[in-house]
Order: sequence, then structure tokens, then C-alpha cells
Amino acid sequence: MTLAFGFSRFLNPRVNPSTNPILGLWLFSCSCSCSSSASSAPEPPELAGGPGTIREGRAEIFADKSNSVFYNKAQVNNRDLSIAVLRSFLLKRQEEHDIRLVKGRHAETPPEQHANDLDPVVTGSEDTAPREESKIKAPKVLEALAASGLRAIRYALEVDGIGEVVAVDNNEEAIEACKKNIYHNAIPASSKVVPNLADARVYMLTHPKEFDVVDLDPYGSPAAFLDSAVQCVADGGILMCSATDMAVLAGGNPEVCFSKSASTVKTSPLKISHVYQCVGCNSFHLQNVGRINSKDKRNVALPNFCPTVPQECCECGHKFVMGGPIWSDPIHDKEWATSILSNVQAMSGAYPAYAKISAVLTSVSQELVNAPLFVSLHSLCATLKCTNPTMAMFHSALRNAGYQISGSHVDPLALKTDAPMSVIWDIMRCWVKLHPVKSRPGADPSNRILSQEPKLQASFSQATGGLVARKSPRFVPNPEKYWGPKAKAGRPLKTPHMDNCEFRFTANTLEAGDRTSISK
Repeated sequence: MTLAFGFSRFLNPRVNPSTNPILGLWLFSCSCSCSSSASSAPEPPELAGGPGTIREGRAEIFADKSNSVFYNKAQVNNRDLSIAVLRSFLLKRQEEHDIRLVKGRHAETPPEQHANDLDPVVTGSEDTAPREESKIKAPKVLEALAASGLRAIRYALEVDGIGEVVAVDNNEEAIEACKKNIYHNAIPASSKVVPNLADARVYMLTHPKEFDVVDLDPYGSPAAFLDSAVQCVADGGILMCSATDMAVLAGGNPEVCFSKSASTVKTSPLKISHVYQCVGCNSFHLQNVGRINSKDKRNVALPNFCPTVPQECCECGHKFVMGGPIWSDPIHDKEWATSILSNVQAMSGAYPAYAKISAVLTSVSQELVNAPLFVSLHSLCATLKCTNPTMAMFHSALRNAGYQISGSHVDPLALKTDAPMSVIWDIMRCWVKLHPVKSRPGADPSNRILSQEPKLQASFSQATGGLVARKSPRFVPNPEKYWGPKAKAGRPLKTPHMDNCEFRFTANTLEAGDRTSISK
């Protein structure tokens, strides 16, 4: 999953190493200088004879049969999505620059001269230089954990308007592989991608506000890199962070989620909540960590009162367990997601994992933003031991009752709604009246739930704006068995792997060349 963090605008002009592509290609450490002469540039590395290649997008890299350099083919979805986000970011960046440029010109020019801005006689050669300098500079990109360099190479080849891409890794074998892959892809990869042997955290700390785009895709948790990455990204830049396990970002200290912004930090306790979940019927309730005193005009958040849930669940009579705090404010910018989706659909042939990322973006753009958690229709029916209503019927029942409902990008059976659990269970009680079930022995949660009469009389007839047939799938199956990150670089491969082959990614499948062989 890719996270984007925006910062206030500041452009930091940098020297473009593309003026000396050979030197720029073989920069080996932070201390290398672009002032070295071309005659002293090192020779291109010797390429091993006959290795297999891996093709992804417009890039092609050498396959590493020894697994000394990590490569995760399942991350093609992530890399495609990162490219889509980066393309949309560059468009947005250009739009904001143009708006500021127009505002600046009108602020500095007297009103009677505004019309002259369009006069070709007035805007002659004397005005050419200032306008040339006002052009936005190509963004500088840092791939902090480069490994084979595939992501950096794809950025250079597939994202128009990109500037220098620095590929950092602290593994010498990874940097050597990165150099070979850069050389193999020729220009523009060789003129833009600069490999650098360094510790990513040290490199980012020693290059504050230098990069317009910082990309983190570590093997495991990105938490160790976040502090230095935030300091490395330039004002107005974007931080793209990938985490293969989102649970690692949920630390024990909730205050680390707060921002140092005096105008917004006061309301931060209103954006995180404790969760109370019933151990019998799995009903859950959220309570904000903080509250706002309506009589205080300063809008300072205060600690919230005691839990709003009783000792026993009103639906089934069982106890609650407590969890959290969790982030309960919206996690999606639907306008941003929709914009990325539009760009992806317009360039569908440019993304090897188009089917996957378009499905994810479509689901995200249609999700409710005010529902942090979801319920599972199958889980509700399992609690009551009843037959399942169709998803369309359940959607209609909630919409007919005046509530909103959507799916979720994380689970095809998930339902996100702003309806309280009492309404959800009333709908299920009405469903069981139409499709009776047998009484369960003992203190089964279903007995207590079904013993109560529903306060809401649910209607399962088709609702206006209800669930309609989808034109494209929201959850695309994996293209092959054992689809995942595999072993960390340097460890022996325990699962079947491709030996001396050439991979060809398509939107839905992984195709192998004629030289493919499977070995264990």
C-alpha cells in the first residue's frame, strides 16, 4: 500500500548530472563530485554472460538466481500504483506552479499593464529570460532502498518530466546489480538514475529538503526510516511509503501520530478512538479519545468521559473487550484517488498490473470516508446461523432505512456503513423473520439477539442508488501460485523459483519465455 504526505512548497534547484551521463551513472558514494572530468569516469561494468532477464513495464533487469539482491515480482502492483501517483503528483505540481506564476505576475504588474501581457510586441526578447527562469524544475527523486534499481529505472523510463533519480542501497551487491541494470536500459535510465552506496537513514539525514519525491519500500517495517525521510523531502514534495504489513505502523505511543501544527494538533484527539467489541456477536462501538467543550471558544480538546458502552452488550448480553486507540478519521482523499484512477485508465497499457491497481483505486474512490471499520455479512449470518441475504438486498435494506453503505478495498465481503450496530441487527432480525432458524441451546448469542423485536422494519426491495452490476472486478486474483515477497535477499530460496528465464508481465497473468524451467 502507498502513503502520500504533502508539504508546503519550496523548490530546491539542483545540478542535473545528465550533462555528464557516464559520470552520473557511476557515482558511487556521497563524496563523488560532478566536477570530475569525463576522461576519468570509470568504465561500464562487465555484464555476466547469458543471465535471464525480467521485464516489467518499460524496464528490463537481470534475474538474480542466487537471491543476493532482493526482487519481489508481486510488488508490480505497488510499483504501478507508485508510478500512477507520481504522474498525478507532477500534474498537480505543475498546476499549482502555473497558478502561483499567474498570481505573482498580476500582483507585480499595474492593472493598466495586464492587457500587455498578451501582446507579442511587449513580451519581446527582454522578457524572455525571466519567463524561462520561472519554469518549474524537474523534480529530484530518491529511492531510498533501491535493491536491483527496478523502481528507480521505471521512474526514469515511464514518468515524463522526471529529473534525477538517486537509487540508494547499503548493499554492495545491490549497487553493482543496480549499475548493470541501469546500463542495460540505456538512455534515459543511464542519464537520470544515479546509484549510491550508502545507509538510507544517514543519507536522508545528511540531505535535508533535497528531494521533491522520496520513495520508501523496505523489506519489513518502514518505521525506522520515517523520521529521516520526512526531513529529506523538500517543501511541496511528496513522501511515498510502502508497508507490506500495516500492523507495524500501529505503535504503542499514539502521540507519534500527532503533527507539529498548532492549529490542528488541538483536534487530534478527536481523530483517534478506542474500540469496544462484543465477544459474543462481534458488535463494535467507537469512542473518541478526546472531546471538545462547546462552551470554550478555543476548541481545545479535553479527555473524554467514561466508556459509552455498558458492561454487557445490549444485543447478546456478552462482555466487551477494549482495543486501540485507532485512527478513526478518514484515511482516503476521494478526489485524489479519483484523479489517479482517471490517469491510470487513460494510460492502461503503461501499467503491467493495470487490472489490479485499477480495481483497488476504484474500490477506494467509492468507499465511505466516515466509516473507519467494516462489518462482514457472512459473519453476521454465522452469528445467527441463518441463510445469507444477497449483498444487493442488504445494501437496499440499509439505504431504505436512510443510511449509507459501501464496500471496502481490503475484503470483498466487507461492508462499510454509517448505520449503528442496533440498526444492522434489526435488519438481520427482519431477515430471520422471513427465513426462520432453529433455536440454539445454552447462552448462544443468537438466542438473545432474536428474542428482541426489531425497532426498525427493514425493506429489502431495490433501493434507488443501490448496488448495481459492476463493469470491472474489484478483487483480481493473483496471477500465479505463491504470489508474495518470498525470502529476504541473501537467504536461500525455499519455494519454487524461475531459473534462467525471462518474465513478461501482463495485466492479469505472468508469462514466461521459452527458456523457462521450474526447479526446487
